Amino acid sequence: MSDKTLDIKAIMERVPHRYPFLMVDRVIDHEDEKWIKALKNVTINENFFQGHFPGEPIMPGVLMIEALAQAGGILALSAGDCRDKLAFFMTADNVKFRKPAVPGDQLILYVRVIKKVRSNIVKTHGEVSVEGAVICEADLMFSIVDKEG
Repeated sequence: MSDKTLDIKAIMERVPHRYPFLMVDRVIDHEDEKWIKALKNVTINENFFQGHFPGEPIMPGVLMIEALAQAGGILALSAGDCRDKLAFFMTADNVKFRKPAVPGDQLILYVRVIKKVRSNIVKTHGEVSVEGAVICEADLMFSIVDKEG
């Protein structure tokens, strides 16, 4: 792995999420404090497919937003002074769902920093694409806080 990629172990060192709620499988590329490109493989084995929609499985849109938020959180924490902090997802604005994600899809998560509102607030724009087509997008904001304990 290059210094621009992160495997699942490195991701788990940065975010507190764990199975079944860890939504980023790998970071493909990134530029600290600017942008991140990650991926999420969608498989029929995902727990949510048991009830969303049986016989016509689609990934819940809110989970695509959560995947973007987790990638955005990794990005928000990429500044050198943020390594021992948490990124709390604050807002999602201008959310658009264009097409459902289904088992077999590989979601490409691209999040870029729009601006640092304050030293502890980061505004981003994220897109989910499948095979080059954007299927979901949103503006996301994060608060950077100290880990407790």
